[in-house]
Amino acid sequence: MTAAAADSTHLASRRRLVTAVIALAAVTVIWGSTFSLTKDLLTRISVTDYLALRFLTAAAVVALVRPWVVLRLDRRTVKVGASLGVLYCLGQALQFFGLPHTSATVSAFVVSMYVVFTPLLAATLLRSRPDRSTVVAVVLATGGVATMSLRGWALGFGELLTLAAAALYAAHILALSRWSTARTAYPLTLVQLLTMGACFLIWTSFDGVQGPGRGDLLAFLYLSVVAGAVALLVQTWAQAHVGSAQAAVLMVLEPVWAAFFGFALWHESVDARTLIGGGLVLASMVLVVLRPSGSQAAAGAAEAAGVGAVVIPEEPDGRA
Repeated sequence: MTAAAADSTHLASRRRLVTAVIALAAVTVIWGSTFSLTKDLLTRISVTDYLALRFLTAAAVVALVRPWVVLRLDRRTVKVGASLGVLYCLGQALQFFGLPHTSATVSAFVVSMYVVFTPLLAATLLRSRPDRSTVVAVVLATGGVATMSLRGWALGFGELLTLAAAALYAAHILALSRWSTARTAYPLTLVQLLTMGACFLIWTSFDGVQGPGRGDLLAFLYLSVVAGAVALLVQTWAQAHVGSAQAAVLMVLEPVWAAFFGFALWHESVDARTLIGGGLVLASMVLVVLRPSGSQAAAGAAEAAGVGAVVIPEEPDGRA
């Protein structure tokens, strides 16, 4: 390869990385905007009904936009997508069932611990050691969320459930960075959404399914289509280009945007702790964006190769 070709390849790779980072940051804006909407909607519909209908609606939209994807699903994509969907479904269930047993602020911090669990899982399962900038970014992000969220600490049943949810989210992030490619992002998103919707539908069908009222339809469609289908599709594509630890750091921007929308739209107060914590999280994101591309490429190659992988098997008919 000539020097000009190498420079061109390096530039294209850097552009894809920056685009993926921006895309993940945009997804956190969407997620942050859903907090108050979801909290309000769940006063009129059960958690399992909401999650079942939300994910099934999102899957229907994804399928209708590109119906030929359904016909071209192969066994490996279905297997991988279903595994990812089950991981995320279990995380959602543990998070929501833990929430009544702890305060919202403590829950917000505990669930964001996936930013710590993700590089730890990568180091344990893939023998992939995070570099110095990633470690610093993780510490900054964790400190930022703790500053925003914690008002005391008591480790009880709710915190343990939420901590388990954070571990499952970390496993989902790690597996998605390993399995997702730009080519498979769309079918993987569809299978994940179908799996999550089907799991929650089976769960909630024992006592009947109640949909949102007419007055909640607009909010429900936003939560299903934009925050469900579009957000998961963008996340799945972006994690084909961003390492799992860096993706976890970027996703911790969600509580920062939740605080912003709470202040701007719902007139919630923002104190100095929120501002300081948000600043730390933003600093961690800057570290991820400025991370040397060579380190990024090495991390991505290590995850793609699955060096020392224990629980994520290789498939002979496609890229892991």
